Amino acid sequence: MQPIKVIRRSPVVFSLALLAAVAMLFISEGSYWQSVRTLDTLDRVATVRNSLRQLELGVVDAETNQRGYLLSNRSEYIAPYRRALVSVEAAMAVLDQHYSDTSRVGQSLAQLKRLTATCLSIMAESLRLHDDGKAPAAQELLLSGLGKESMDGIRQVSAALMAQESASLAAGRARLYDTLMLSRIGVAGLVVAMMLALFLYMRHGRTLELHQQALLEVARIERERLESVVRQRTAELTDLARHLLTAREDERNRLARNLHDELGALLTAAKLDAARIRSRLTGSAPEALERLAHLVATLDSSIALGRRIIEDLRPSTLDNLGLAAALEILAREFSARSGVPVHCAVAPVRLSPSAELVVYRLVQEAVTNLSKYAQARNVWISLAASDGRVQASVRDDGVGFDPGAPHASTYGLLGMRYRAEAERGSLSIVSAPGQGTIIAVSLPESG
Repeated sequence: MQPIKVIRRSPVVFSLALLAAVAMLFISEGSYWQSVRTLDTLDRVATVRNSLRQLELGVVDAETNQRGYLLSNRSEYIAPYRRALVSVEAAMAVLDQHYSDTSRVGQSLAQLKRLTATCLSIMAESLRLHDDGKAPAAQELLLSGLGKESMDGIRQVSAALMAQESASLAAGRARLYDTLMLSRIGVAGLVVAMMLALFLYMRHGRTLELHQQALLEVARIERERLESVVRQRTAELTDLARHLLTAREDERNRLARNLHDELGALLTAAKLDAARIRSRLTGSAPEALERLAHLVATLDSSIALGRRIIEDLRPSTLDNLGLAAALEILAREFSARSGVPVHCAVAPVRLSPSAELVVYRLVQEAVTNLSKYAQARNVWISLAASDGRVQASVRDDGVGFDPGAPHASTYGLLGMRYRAEAERGSLSIVSAPGQGTIIAVSLPESG
């Protein structure tokens, strides 16, 4: 799929590259075969030129050895004479094969063959007369000048053929140079075309790069804007949570004061009135005294209930005794109510009143949740200060849960987290199925 995308993105560049590749192949193949044909022609021309020289030298060698034999009557001239004849025959065979399909030099070749045959016949006749004992006749034939005329004719015809082959050689070289020049021009043109294609591709790539950079810049600006919006929304939500929690605690505090001041006063007054009535009815109306005793007991229960409600709304121990004592009392009440042993390790710490209330509410929410879901056998509550931070934790050995899995009952944990963040703290929850749960909060220590 990637090459198709590149082709669609740069059709002109791809067309130029394809055309350049085809042209390069065509020029390369054409130049190769033209050069091969030219070199073959030059090779044949060189072979013919060598054969003409071999023919001419062979005739000269044969004549030289024939004259040496006639003049000195020494037999060692016969072997070189015969080798020269063989060389002449071989050269003539090459010339016959080369000029067999060339009509324009047929007459010259026939003349060359006739002159060569005449010259060789004169030499052979002189040797025969000499061997037959007719040395004067052989000398007369040798000095007659017939052989010289034939040899001059061979030289003239050979020179004409040599000039013709030289012309062919020059024409072949010119064709070879033309082929190389055309190949050079073609390659240069292709290089220019490829450079142009490369320039177009680079310019197109630069345009795409600028476009991508512009898109990335737009995406970056949009991302920064969204991040700013998210930070703003998060800060607003945190402030809203802090405000709601503060308002909630203020409302609880106001309700606790009202219950303590007004309801407590009414219940206390009612109990005092019941006591005065009871003192006046002593010794009479036993049934009324019994009902009055039941009324006093009901008032006592109502006063105790009111105190528990007030403590739940705003723990007086937190204001009167401090955070450590309030947590110990909370742990004892939870252990007595649930029957689960609670191990406390709390130490006095320095926190602002709002931060103390946050820690107390977090521990209260944690023990409430574990009483509902944890099925714990033991609970550990700790409070300590270290390196300018106050660490509070609630640990149990219950069934645990997966913090990453969605749960329908996680609003309590979410409220704990917002409470901690509202006081510039952090909340951590460590749990796993069957491994228990640790809920820890870290807050900055107050100066």
